[in-house]
Amino acid sequence: MNKKSLTEILSEFVVATKYENFPEKTINIAKLSLLDFYGSTIAGFSTKAGKIFLDSLCDLDGKGESTILGNGNKTSSLTAAFINAGCCHILEFDDIHKGSTVHPGAPIMPVCVALAEKHNLSGKRLIEAIVAGYEIAIRIGEAVNPSHYYYWHNTGTCGVFDAAAAAGKLLGLNENQLVNALGNAGSIAAGLWEFISEGAMTKHLHPANAAKNGIIVSLLAKKGFTGSKYILEGKKGFFNAMAKNADKNKIINDLGVSYKIDENCFKLYPSCRHTHPPIDAILLLKEKYNIKTSEIKKIIIETYSATLEIASNCNPKSIYEAKFSVPYCVAIALSFGKPKLEHFKNELINDEKIKKIIEKTDLVLSSTIEKEYPNKWPAKAIVITNENKTFEEYVEYPIGDFENPADEQMLIEKNRDLLRPIIGDRITDKVINTILKIDNIENLNMLNDMLT
Repeated sequence: MNKKSLTEILSEFVVATKYENFPEKTINIAKLSLLDFYGSTIAGFSTKAGKIFLDSLCDLDGKGESTILGNGNKTSSLTAAFINAGCCHILEFDDIHKGSTVHPGAPIMPVCVALAEKHNLSGKRLIEAIVAGYEIAIRIGEAVNPSHYYYWHNTGTCGVFDAAAAAGKLLGLNENQLVNALGNAGSIAAGLWEFISEGAMTKHLHPANAAKNGIIVSLLAKKGFTGSKYILEGKKGFFNAMAKNADKNKIINDLGVSYKIDENCFKLYPSCRHTHPPIDAILLLKEKYNIKTSEIKKIIIETYSATLEIASNCNPKSIYEAKFSVPYCVAIALSFGKPKLEHFKNELINDEKIKKIIEKTDLVLSSTIEKEYPNKWPAKAIVITNENKTFEEYVEYPIGDFENPADEQMLIEKNRDLLRPIIGDRITDKVINTILKIDNIENLNMLNDMLT
């Protein structure tokens, strides 16, 4: 008997995944992840990039199947998923999984919401697809991390697998059809990091492209379009082409025993997740020692290599670059406390006091911390005062990690703050309450109809 391929094993899992088998914790995290998607996405449409998405693509087709969350208009499920996925990722406020370095919600949630709305599916079916999709992307991301992350944006490359799995689940694909969908998803997986050096908007396209392609490969597979069942482990497959020493065991270890969505991490600051451990360490120092910016001679942030590659910009010139700048985020934390959306604006980027703090900040690779990544994303902050006093704090798990969780009320308030200025108090409360009871809803249309 031939040994089953990894995509065959994953496809069996997706088909077998049932809401009735989920622990209460898994269901609750799926709901909070859905809420996090709505908050980040709707707020994301208010940005320059979000408005470009709307202006360029909103009228691409006239099918009234699925809702564009930014304006309540209905378009095809394919277009709605693409636009909503792109805008979910703009504010850098969407969820993330540490071990895989994937933002799973950005590519998967738009697919689930669009297809569930188009086909009048229930909240329980939605949660099934969310949990199944998260499992696939996270496991593939863990298998190729951390080497894959050097060139490839995992949310785009691994995200197309979770989008295909979720779409396949909602479209009722059988195991063989899912194998074909995942096989083709892997062949068109993409998303390079080169944009980061210029602060370009490209990053938003990665989950958008993953969401769109996930639907496309699933629709094709349903009609018999074939794909490689060895797309992951094959000689010219995803692992060999896009990672060094991929760990195939990460795909199958404890599959079905527990759910990867339980490890989901939520952001409480609107910046790259690699900036969060330094932010938390600085906030601890500030609170513990009452350090004032005028007293600081030097700031040293000890971190891992991915932070240096992605988030070490010491001269941010745009809002987007500031979100990927540990020195800027540290300066904001020292000056204002917990970073908020209002702290990422051109006036502060050009503020001389902020620039002076940035100039005093150095990022240093720690061999000890490097060994912990990506299972942990730690950081140590060291502050040296003008009087040569040294203070330091180490953060093993930033707030929002599943080992250091933000409680449900914190996440509700985060997303209420994102939604309220755009859709108002009454609709915000209705959306939040509906999402938190989504598994009691028989037709997902009622949720998005609130935004129409």
